[in-house]
Amino acid sequence: MSATPKPESLLGRVSAELAAIEKRDWESWLIHSITAIILGAGLVVLLLPSALDGRGRLHFALEVSPQLFAALVAILIIFNTYSISCKLALRRTRQHLISTTIQAELARLQSYTDPLTEVFNRRSLEDLAEKFISRAKRHGKGLSFIMVDLDEFKQVNTQCGHLTGDLVLAEVAALLNGSVRGCDAVVRYGGDEFLIILSDSSKAGGVVVADRIARALTDWNSTSPLHGFSLTASLGMADWGPTKTLDDVLIEADKNMYETKDAKKQIAP
Repeated sequence: MSATPKPESLLGRVSAELAAIEKRDWESWLIHSITAIILGAGLVVLLLPSALDGRGRLHFALEVSPQLFAALVAILIIFNTYSISCKLALRRTRQHLISTTIQAELARLQSYTDPLTEVFNRRSLEDLAEKFISRAKRHGKGLSFIMVDLDEFKQVNTQCGHLTGDLVLAEVAALLNGSVRGCDAVVRYGGDEFLIILSDSSKAGGVVVADRIARALTDWNSTSPLHGFSLTASLGMADWGPTKTLDDVLIEADKNMYETKDAKKQIAP
């Protein structure tokens, strides 16, 4: 399984596919129209040299009355017009269906996205985890979960206000997204708590990601507007296994995260 597509990438991909379909559709009916016109013009050119024989009739191997010839031409025109109108109607229908599908998919994805941080929300977790677990079972790959909790984050809201707190949460979410691969997922699990799902990974891979997050937080703190406050996070990791449910893994990751947090408090001056 690749990463669950973000709305932007979905819209871009479907728009590109729609543009390609539209181009092929226009080419198809244009070729059809030109072919019909050429055939009609060719028929007229072939007939005109032997047009009227003086008796008011067109001369072929069989004599055809002008009325019948006109009827044949009319049928050709009607067929061509009908064919083009059908193609245009089909194109409009396809465009409507694709547009409706895109809107429905975007609405679904938006319902799974946290509007503040623009990562997946808690509502999406069950479906998201099910896809990751199904892939891990199918390919026999590892799967890791990291619970991330910001330390003493309430101080940000208390000292700087909730608006600043929201901005910090959005930046932390971007920081976490930048610390994982495209095939991984970041979920806003709670107020200042996030969950990272690492595809094809084990705790060793989780340690690598944890180190990236720590370095990113250090870099963020070096330019932070939060004077007198250093943003840190406590992480808890857990590997999924065939005998574990999603709840088992979340409980384990949450437990390990709180153990990390408690250990920090014990060594704090």
